[in-house]
Amino acid sequence: MLQQKTSYVPYVAQDYAHLKGLTGISDKTLEVHFKLYAGYVTNTNTLNQKVIELTEQGKSGTPEYSELKRRYGFEYNGMRLHEYYFGNLTPGGSELKESSEIGKAIIATYGSIETWKNDFFKVGAMRGVGWAVLFQDPFTKVLSNHWITLHEEGNIAGFQPLLVMDVWEHAFLLDYVPADRPKYIEAFYSNIDWAAVEKRLLK
Repeated sequence: MLQQKTSYVPYVAQDYAHLKGLTGISDKTLEVHFKLYAGYVTNTNTLNQKVIELTEQGKSGTPEYSELKRRYGFEYNGMRLHEYYFGNLTPGGSELKESSEIGKAIIATYGSIETWKNDFFKVGAMRGVGWAVLFQDPFTKVLSNHWITLHEEGNIAGFQPLLVMDVWEHAFLLDYVPADRPKYIEAFYSNIDWAAVEKRLLK
């Protein structure tokens, strides 16, 4: 019996051109960032296609296959984290209200929006490159800020990303010197689309 060829539907890079005009994050930075994100989408598709080919050739479990599989977390999360990041931005941003669902959830965990914000900013300013992410525990619905390194290191299994901030240097180096990362974090915060963040809340 002939084995049927696997049909792979590739991922397509999303268009975030509507983000042009962000406060404190230049269009040039966005253009560079969009290309980097598109590279993760391309690499994810390439990985999937190569793994399928090796599997169809009866070469699953080989060293080549294993190395490709180990790369999944980096490329997949590189793609997905950027989509969360761009997806929670909008030119001019919006107001985080205490009366909103996301505001209430933050206050329930941190006591006040200001306390949460200070913690989130401190996580984003940590030494090294990575991501600052506000997660929600799907079981308790409690929120918590986390640091992610290299896309796949630090992700909490099953937790829902609500707010994602890229603090790799490519996200701000054209606009700020490395020592001015706090200025980039302020700029990021001023462009947050809180309605988009709230839609990610688990009920």
